Amino acid sequence: MPVDLTNPIFHDEDKARAHLEAQRWPDGPVCPHCGEREKVKALKGKAHRKGLYQCGRKSCRKQFSVTVGTVFERSKIPLHKWVLATHLMASSKKGISAKQIERNLGLTYKTAWFMAHRIREAMREAGASPIGGGNTVVESDETYVGGKAKNAHKAKPIPKKHAVVTLVEREGEVRARHIPNVTAKTVRDHLVTKADRKSHLMSDESQVYIGAGKEFAGHSAVNHSADEYVRLGGFVHVNTAESFHALVKRAIFGAWHAVSEQHLQRYIDEIAFRWNHREKLGIDDHARANAILRAAEGKRLTYRRPHGAAHA
Repeated sequence: MPVDLTNPIFHDEDKARAHLEAQRWPDGPVCPHCGEREKVKALKGKAHRKGLYQCGRKSCRKQFSVTVGTVFERSKIPLHKWVLATHLMASSKKGISAKQIERNLGLTYKTAWFMAHRIREAMREAGASPIGGGNTVVESDETYVGGKAKNAHKAKPIPKKHAVVTLVEREGEVRARHIPNVTAKTVRDHLVTKADRKSHLMSDESQVYIGAGKEFAGHSAVNHSADEYVRLGGFVHVNTAESFHALVKRAIFGAWHAVSEQHLQRYIDEIAFRWNHREKLGIDDHARANAILRAAEGKRLTYRRPHGAAHA
């Protein structure tokens, strides 16, 4: 289902709040402070702002709204703009820039930039289970992103390339991570924590996979250096992982233009979220955006944190 930009949830604050409540609390409001479900009442009247609730548990008695405990908490940006920005990021296959969000939502660039990072924080799939398993193939490949030497100013140093290692289950989900350098140890750490070792590992001929490959149920490699990209009737290849890398590069070149190493993981998380909630898995734009709204719970992000190290 395509995103209908005339939907009232994108323009009306009450409709947006009701929509977010329906995603976060499908069975009724829940106190984010103590988890109380039964003794919760809506506070109405001129003395209270809309959407305010109070917990009736004697040990709590705290007031809250649907944004408490989410990436939207304490934001002065209207909630309907948050919902619209979430849908735009969910439906933009190759990403959307903060400048475009600034223009579309009538915000300052600083606000749009921070807003996008909050939504990316919601898209970070913390605690996701390892992909693969028995009778499945998990492809692993690395790529490098960053500026091109030919585009650098003569008076400035050649831009550094940043490594991204990607694991993707064929017809399934992806786990991608920025690593400081590509070594047997850094690649293995990602492999054994993000992929089930009952899987058949598929890689290229890189020596970083020799040791780790022995820990999996099987290991096959395609020889790119010999211009070999697929063999055994199409079984041996890493084309799926390379397809994910193509999305990463198209987003960086076409929408974001430049991504610092400090924030690279957040951008990777955004692309991975859309991949893991793609239409081929039965998830349309509307459902993908709602999944982000639900995932916003428990992921506060302050103005200070975006300038810190990105999540691994």
